[in-house]
Amino acid sequence: MIRKESIKYSVNNLMKRKTRSLLTILSIFVGIATIFLFISFGLGLYTYVNSFISESSADKVTIQPGGNSGLGLDATFALTKEDLRAVERASGVNDVSGVYFKAAEIEKNNINKFVFAVAYDPSKDILLELNNIKIFKGRNLREGDEGKIVAGYNYLIENKIFQKSFDVNDIMKIDGKDFRIIGFYEPVGNPTDDSQIYMTEAQFEEMYNDTKGYNMIVASVDVDNIGNVIDNIEKNLRESRNVEEGKEDFSVSSFEDLLGQFTSALNVIIGFVILIALISVLVSAINTANTMITSVLERVKEIGVMKSIGARNSEILKIFLFESSLLGFIAGVLGVILGWFLAFTAGTILTSLGWGFLQPYYPWQLFLGCILFATITGAISGIIPAISASKTNPVEALRYE
Repeated sequence: MIRKESIKYSVNNLMKRKTRSLLTILSIFVGIATIFLFISFGLGLYTYVNSFISESSADKVTIQPGGNSGLGLDATFALTKEDLRAVERASGVNDVSGVYFKAAEIEKNNINKFVFAVAYDPSKDILLELNNIKIFKGRNLREGDEGKIVAGYNYLIENKIFQKSFDVNDIMKIDGKDFRIIGFYEPVGNPTDDSQIYMTEAQFEEMYNDTKGYNMIVASVDVDNIGNVIDNIEKNLRESRNVEEGKEDFSVSSFEDLLGQFTSALNVIIGFVILIALISVLVSAINTANTMITSVLERVKEIGVMKSIGARNSEILKIFLFESSLLGFIAGVLGVILGWFLAFTAGTILTSLGWGFLQPYYPWQLFLGCILFATITGAISGIIPAISASKTNPVEALRYE
């Protein structure tokens, strides 16, 4: 263990060289703040994804047509009602529901906006279970609710979509037709989903009679044998659509597959960003090493004096290692404080903009980990200068000019 006198000596030495010490701390703590910021948002996204993993969503399989634009708006390969029946006949499928998507124009007080209209069979809750969305106000759609809609959460907020908000029983004009709002869904956390409107499948087919087919089919399946069930669905769809194996114009994905794809993409993005931050920390470590080397050169005579009065090599080594570690520790503490402030501020701004799902998550392990990482980085940066200082010949050091 390092002695109290040595600690006091090290602190006094760093205080004498305030400017250099501050610049060294600055170079490290910026990198630590960056790492903290991006890891906290990465953990927040992982937490958001994991919130979807429940019994109501784990047994869901989605079928989308080939050539899909990502939102199900490409009607070139739309799924037909015959495809729906083919999926329903597949062994292991418990229930199915077709889903329509369409860009729709809504109007209020002569102001027009374009949002997504979603339609499904209201007698089945499969789509709502898949997306894990629940009613916030009013009620859900029922069979025979033509002329009625359920709206996303943002319609309840003034100056979000329109200047004035909507409420239950208000009238909304959609593509020139009046609809009564019977309910609002809970916030999902992004502007697109929270601005969607939902209507019955029958109403959608009446309004948009040129629709070629479903944009997505959602199936509830036996979760214990989900791989075989997907194979059965694909086999039935190949027969229904008259396509050969390997030339499918559709895709079948389990909910776990969708989460896996999202998580894999998230891993790559977060990993790339953290790599950039680590490069910044590496540069900081080199700067710290340079600071310690300079400190050794400036204090050769001091080292010689300490050795001449009995200081051992190990004591000199501990002094310089302590100094570099202390710089790293201070940088780590300041870095996590700045990182937390930036993450908290960014999360607040994103929530106000409607991106509530993009929220940081910072467990105590993240604070501790970043501080330890900065301290260890400082210590490693000071190893070579510390060894060099400990091996200084006291006679030559006293003659050093």
